[in-house]
Amino acid sequence: MRLATWNINSIRTRVSRAVDFAVREDIDVLALQEIKCKPEQFPYEPFEAAGYHVEAHGLNQWNGVAIASRLPITDVETSFAGMPGFAKGHEGPDAPLEARALGATIDGMKVWSLYVPNGRSLDDPHYAYKLHWLDELRKATAAELQAKPDLPLALVGDFNIIPFPEDNGDPDIVEGVSTHVSPQEREAFFALKDAGVTDVVRPLLPEGFTYWDYQRLKFPRNEGIRIDFILGSRALADAVTGASIHRNERKGEQPSDHVPVVVDLAFGAAEDDDDMPMIFA
Repeated sequence: MRLATWNINSIRTRVSRAVDFAVREDIDVLALQEIKCKPEQFPYEPFEAAGYHVEAHGLNQWNGVAIASRLPITDVETSFAGMPGFAKGHEGPDAPLEARALGATIDGMKVWSLYVPNGRSLDDPHYAYKLHWLDELRKATAAELQAKPDLPLALVGDFNIIPFPEDNGDPDIVEGVSTHVSPQEREAFFALKDAGVTDVVRPLLPEGFTYWDYQRLKFPRNEGIRIDFILGSRALADAVTGASIHRNERKGEQPSDHVPVVVDLAFGAAEDDDDMPMIFA
């Protein structure tokens, strides 16, 4: 099985790129973020013509997540337990939920397509919301894996966090000044390990950016950052046989500012580590 995640930055603008990539790279499950549309606006037909089932969750022209799969999609959820909401000027536990999470079961694997809040600035209410959102994700993940310790669980998507200094090639993102690199955000990201999930791509690909801003020639200068991840439970991590970051998807006509991250999975099959491909595509 091939599992991919991609912040597509508007599926209606880039549906051809998304479907072409999925077919060309033989992707079985594709998690998308920032689809920027309601479910009734999602371009289902090209995916269905290519053999994919699709579940989409979006509320307006912002945010939004989706999962496309060659295999049937069941047990669909549009929020995890305790997931907080946000609205400008609205405080309290009853803030409206945003379309930032979509969970589903596919052939026994639980997948969450996640678009973590950006944070905006260190003194913005959205930053506190981001930290709260991540903490509730940690709690929900820990509870799910405590109940089902052998569950192949994948948390995939745009985490809007740069975990390590070497993941930051953008000179405009400065520690102590910018979001994405604050100690609190990094602590929240690393806390997910305590919940039972780890980055299953980094052991195979310790380097590689997944996002380059459209402005100021960031891509030609390779001034990118690594913010898109596939985090897996022990059962999922044990099944990983390869990983790839598809840098070339940042090229061409109307690219997203993110690129896909892919893992190959072989459930129930042991692989020799020497045979595990490490790929930059």
